[in-house]
Amino acid sequence: MLLLAFDTATPAVTAAVHDTERRLTLAQRDRTDARRHGELLLPAIDEVLRAADVPKEQLGAIVVGTGPGPYTGLRVGLATAAALGHALGIPVYGVCTLDGLARAAREAGQAGPFVAATDARRKEVYWAAYDAEGRRTGGPDVDRPAEIAERVAGLPAVGAGALLYPEVFAAPAEGMPEHQSAGALAVFAAEELAAGRELLAPVPLYLRRPDAEVPKNYKTVLPA
Repeated sequence: MLLLAFDTATPAVTAAVHDTERRLTLAQRDRTDARRHGELLLPAIDEVLRAADVPKEQLGAIVVGTGPGPYTGLRVGLATAAALGHALGIPVYGVCTLDGLARAAREAGQAGPFVAATDARRKEVYWAAYDAEGRRTGGPDVDRPAEIAERVAGLPAVGAGALLYPEVFAAPAEGMPEHQSAGALAVFAAEELAAGRELLAPVPLYLRRPDAEVPKNYKTVLPA
């Protein structure tokens, strides 16, 4: 089966086409720009489909990162996945973004229990803990780094969140991923499906309320 995978829950806009039968990622494109998810995602999808020489009608499923991540960027990926899945009549599967990051770290050589962390802004991180096999053992959660210092002490760390707070997280080893990888996201999903395990529904994993909110009290403007 051919999977189209993409994620917009981190500053990286990443897309890939993966062949589950050959266990091979046919094409991947990554662009880091936290402010242009909406502009970059569809061109990235078009690029990987062309590079893989895969017409969209041949896709068997879509895999999308469900976060946790900032509200706006995350919604771009999920809305696009829902629209494409509906238009093509194929299933859409969700994968926790931190699980994809952890799978990328394992592919880069990360061994033993470790922590994956991304930037949650507001001086917080989204994070989760993983065992030596890369299975999630805790999280995902959103916390201030100082609040989880004892829980992550002594564990190797990967991701942009770890880089931002070196006083709490161990420095990532050389070559470890900073942001999400759609190729790793697709590999994780393919392995879960092959093992008969259910993936997440393609709905956003926010963990907290969005930064932008509708004002609760409006000013009363009286006619002059």
